[in-house]
Amino acid sequence: MTKLNDTQLILLSTAAQRDNGSLIPLPDNLAAEADKVRKAITAMIKAGVAEEGEVQDATLAWRADGEINLGARITDVGRTAIGLGETGGAIAGAPETNEPPSVPAKQTKAGLVLELLQREQGATLAELVIATGWLPHTTRAALTGLRKKGHEIEKCKRGDATCYRVAVKA
Repeated sequence: MTKLNDTQLILLSTAAQRDNGSLIPLPDNLAAEADKVRKAITAMIKAGVAEEGEVQDATLAWRADGEINLGARITDVGRTAIGLGETGGAIAGAPETNEPPSVPAKQTKAGLVLELLQREQGATLAELVIATGWLPHTTRAALTGLRKKGHEIEKCKRGDATCYRVAVKA
């Protein structure tokens, strides 16, 4: 599941309520935070929860490429990420309510590290760095933190790489 921040959740929820699925115009509570919104939209496009496309109306554009106005709209993956079905309605079989969709619980990077270490094959330092986006020394510090919390982390070899695995969960 894609991890979404508050700004992204607001943008996606607002877009899901529009017929065209556009992320623009911005909700009033985000209008003053243009830089934050641009970063959020860029990240959402990379994650696949939003897509970019040409728009005729410049007021619906989030950026311009020369003479072309580019808008951003929610994708089916985005609708699923905020708890809606692919058509924008409620998920099939779910009871209809007037309550806003619930947001899935956030997974922390430390939780992700622990999850990767609990796999049978464990995880290499490189795999942990890629999964978390942390630098190697930060990732090693997280491993130390898990040891301090009582997790027994064992080292083994997978090819030439050192692999880490949780032996006993505290």
